[in-house]
Amino acid sequence: MTRSILITGSSSGIGLAAARTLHTRGWRVFACVRRPEDRTRLEAEGLESGLLDMADTKSIETGLAEVLDRTGGTLDALFNNAGFGLPGLVEDLPTDALRETFETNVFGLHHLTRAVIPVMRAQGHGRIVQHSSGFGRHVMQWRGAYNASKHALEGLTDTLRLEMRGSGIHISTLNTGPVTSKFRVNSIAPFERWIDWENSVDPDRYRRGLLKHLYEDSGPAPFQREPDAVVRRLIHAIEHPNPRPRYHITPAVHFAEGLRRAFPQRIIDAVAARL
Repeated sequence: MTRSILITGSSSGIGLAAARTLHTRGWRVFACVRRPEDRTRLEAEGLESGLLDMADTKSIETGLAEVLDRTGGTLDALFNNAGFGLPGLVEDLPTDALRETFETNVFGLHHLTRAVIPVMRAQGHGRIVQHSSGFGRHVMQWRGAYNASKHALEGLTDTLRLEMRGSGIHISTLNTGPVTSKFRVNSIAPFERWIDWENSVDPDRYRRGLLKHLYEDSGPAPFQREPDAVVRRLIHAIEHPNPRPRYHITPAVHFAEGLRRAFPQRIIDAVAARL
């Protein structure tokens, strides 16, 4: 029987690459997006798509219901890929902006995951893959909202993995480093909406650091990889009979993990403060 997977955040980048690759591997892929025009574009490409906004509970429920209606009530895998970043110093981060980040990156993801688990329990099997980040285990400045949301996701996912033991439902986490995508460009709108950097205690710090990185395409980051590097680990997580609990992806994440094991926190902080 054809296996089915729901992928969130499929309009571009890793989500789109995953949808295309799994479609060619014989999976029935539901490439879910927020905007109708993206759905039309993906369907014109030959992919099945659906509307699912992770910041909208009703949209999550409606989108999942449509997918289950098409599959006859089953779903073999869920790839929670959708998420966004809001750059800025923590002291300049409005609490409502932090709530908005968590709404998509944590609460919406959690709502969809809980809605899928009964389906997988009923069929006796399933794979849930949570797209975290290297920043789910490490931090860098300017990324407080994103770091916090991914740390929260790590806690939820690690606990869920323990609780699903013996259920036939396997839970995996992808810890991804720099990958070619629209992540930087997509973070400009929330930054302009929420961060009043010109009235920051040190606006020159933004001029020297974040603004250039945010608004100028300076080319690939060091050790940046293409989305296929993530898709290869996703394939292992959903197809291998014994998937790993966690996948470290890109050299940057492996380097950060090595620092964590080898050095005290003060040394790690000193390195991170220079990046």
